[in-house]
Amino acid sequence: MHENSAQVSNEFLEAFADAWNRHDAEAILSFMTADCIFESSAGPEVCGTRYVGREAVRRGCEDVWATFPDAQWSNATHFAFGDRGVSEWTFSGTRSDGMRVEVHGCDLFTFRGGKIALKNSYRKNRPPIARRSS
Repeated sequence: MHENSAQVSNEFLEAFADAWNRHDAEAILSFMTADCIFESSAGPEVCGTRYVGREAVRRGCEDVWATFPDAQWSNATHFAFGDRGVSEWTFSGTRSDGMRVEVHGCDLFTFRGGKIALKNSYRKNRPPIARRSS
């Protein structure tokens, strides 16, 4: 069977987002090409932190979950068209110091061969807030 970019669907992106919410690096990597790139929304470079290749992308996922052990992406909407796609979401997570982040963001995707070749992540720059005591 011949795979092309047109096979990427909104449901594909929803399943990819679900893998992020489960903190399942293996599942995430199954949606990505062997030479995948993940450009995170934070980091020292103009593109954030850039992870190139499957093992580096796995580290990028683990870095996110180490910083925000309860990380979740909710209220997601997705669209895919040809070799490009977008997911919009609300990110929430609590850092180890108890400060909470809740912001809107998006991922811009480039597809190749029915998989994600590039995940370029963006989110609003909102200061962390103190965790509310229950």
